[in-house]
Amino acid sequence: MRIRVQRVELFATECRTRIPFRFGAFTLEETPYCTARVTVECADGTPSVGHSADLLIPKWFDKNPETTLRADSEALARSAVAAGQAFVACGDSTVFEAWWEAYRSCVQPVGVATRLVAGFGVSLIERAVIDATCRAAGLSFFDAVKSDLLGFRPEEVLSDVSRESVINSLPEQPSGSVHVRHTVGLLDFLRVSDIPDDRRVADGLPQALEEDIDRYGLTIFKVKIGGGQEVDVPRLIELAKFFESKAPDYSVTLDGNEQYQHLDELADVLDAVKADSAGARLLERLRYIEQPLHRSATFDANRHSSLARVNAHAPLIIDEADHGVDAFPDAFELGYRGVSVKNCKGVFRALINRGYCVTQQSAFQSAEDLTNLPVLALQQDLATIQLLGLPHAERNGHHYFRGLAHLPAAEMESALTHHSDLYHRTGEQAQLRIDHGALNLASIHAPGYGYSSSIDTDSRPTLDDWLERS
Repeated sequence: MRIRVQRVELFATECRTRIPFRFGAFTLEETPYCTARVTVECADGTPSVGHSADLLIPKWFDKNPETTLRADSEALARSAVAAGQAFVACGDSTVFEAWWEAYRSCVQPVGVATRLVAGFGVSLIERAVIDATCRAAGLSFFDAVKSDLLGFRPEEVLSDVSRESVINSLPEQPSGSVHVRHTVGLLDFLRVSDIPDDRRVADGLPQALEEDIDRYGLTIFKVKIGGGQEVDVPRLIELAKFFESKAPDYSVTLDGNEQYQHLDELADVLDAVKADSAGARLLERLRYIEQPLHRSATFDANRHSSLARVNAHAPLIIDEADHGVDAFPDAFELGYRGVSVKNCKGVFRALINRGYCVTQQSAFQSAEDLTNLPVLALQQDLATIQLLGLPHAERNGHHYFRGLAHLPAAEMESALTHHSDLYHRTGEQAQLRIDHGALNLASIHAPGYGYSSSIDTDSRPTLDDWLERS
């Protein structure tokens, strides 16, 4: 389908966490939530409206310690504004052509250090354009990709990747569910008895890890590491014993969040953990290790002298170092084997990386989470995961934020009506429904990109208003 992006409107509201979320050296407690509303014109002149959303999370896209949290969020907001202008300037095109032109205009000219920031804006508008186009055609995202509605042509980006190879690698039918891989943050409490009285959150939702396991039936976990050997080794050994008692069939991934200077440091941690009997059993259940080195060091061969020692425990994947379309091939050549899937880095980029995985039999994708909140960010991310057929996904928005409390009341009620497989009411609020450690994806396979509920953007302040506030 050929479309023309006519108008891009952006909105922003503030969101506060229910409990602090520490990843790497930063602790998240509040951040803006940006929503995009895009109007496209179809070839017959019919307009169609699509939406997308994401948190403007500081200190992930750009971890410059010299900038303020507000400045980081503003940079993400301005990247969305620039991307909207680029999509409008594309004129008549397929969705893929519009994305590729906007990507080359906004992302490729900037330095590697800030490409994730520029790419954020492109991905936000990309998703809303996909949504509008799917709605115009009456197709789900899964069916739109399979039927070539979006004009996906990966060979224009990576010459050895073809649309046919990508499509043939996808499931024949959309996945009905996905297992939740629960984030264990650096500040998270394992047991209720560990929580000081003045830190207890009395909102009826789980706070300690043992409560999450009991409430949701979790068996897969993503553990944040990077505190140094004196911190990481005893923590991982303690977690090994904890998991064996609370979730004996568990498996785990590790996330370094760019906190190691050299792979020697990580290898030393893993070897020390393996020297303990419980720690050794945890490493037997370790699936992969995510982004241990700073993004700028990921492609420095001199930092990888201990790669074989690390790979003896588990393969490495890139996340923050996945700065652009050429990043994963470069990392694979160094010895990395996986790449994260996050909608904030781009939907077509995830599909292109799938194509690269097809060309390299040992390459794989993993589903990670940039704290996706309902409805739009979470469900569109789940729709991408559903298309790719990934078996488990990191989810943490339901844990660090309070359900659907950030949404207008009418949107929450609409989500409960249209996506009762994903949400359920808790008093006057609503929260994510996780049954036996999994999310039901049935209702997101519907016309549009991942959601059927109504979106009330008019009740939100505009992004311009938010940017004008100091």
